[in-house]
Amino acid sequence: MPDLSTPTRKPDRYLADRAALDDLLDAMPVGVLSTVVDGEPWSVPLLVARDGDRVLLHGSTGAGALRHVLTGAPVTLTVVALDGLVVAETAFDSSANYRSAVLRGTTVELGQEEATGALERLTDRLLPGRTAEVRSSTGKELRATSCLALPIVDGSWLLKARTGGTDPAEDPTVWTGVVPLALTAGTPQPTPGTTASEPASVTATRAAYPSPV
Repeated sequence: MPDLSTPTRKPDRYLADRAALDDLLDAMPVGVLSTVVDGEPWSVPLLVARDGDRVLLHGSTGAGALRHVLTGAPVTLTVVALDGLVVAETAFDSSANYRSAVLRGTTVELGQEEATGALERLTDRLLPGRTAEVRSSTGKELRATSCLALPIVDGSWLLKARTGGTDPAEDPTVWTGVVPLALTAGTPQPTPGTTASEPASVTATRAAYPSPV
């Protein structure tokens, strides 16, 4: 496999910064897992969580393409954060501020004991402290769920980013600038009939995705 850390186009946007990669993986809870099944491309969005030097993934044991991944088929995992729209003087020069990562490798299926802890870490990554608020998963639920880990290996990931605004406008009567964008948490919507107050996990999740000031 080619070394993903080697820049090709726009080398100034490539970041050889593992800390920045971790920040992106920790900030974005969704990634797209892609592979090839029977000669055809296959992609599926999944909830993801970084756990040290690996990314945790999960899905139904009944998913055929996921079973294909479990056989050792190579995959890529893509994670993107759209941080803003860059509005230039022309449509051609307009752009976007973003952070994107592509990780390549093969996944490792976790055994039931390790998978139990990994699924709890994934849950608590998305909803901090939630596993302490609800019952443990049953054996039936665990057997119906595949838990995978994608190792983060040097040379097998690529991180790119764009920041900043536009070049000075030639026509000052044309508005140019940046429209910031962010993933934010809205007001929680309880299930009708729920009498419990908002749990700490939901409060923590709202704090993790605050509205920009």
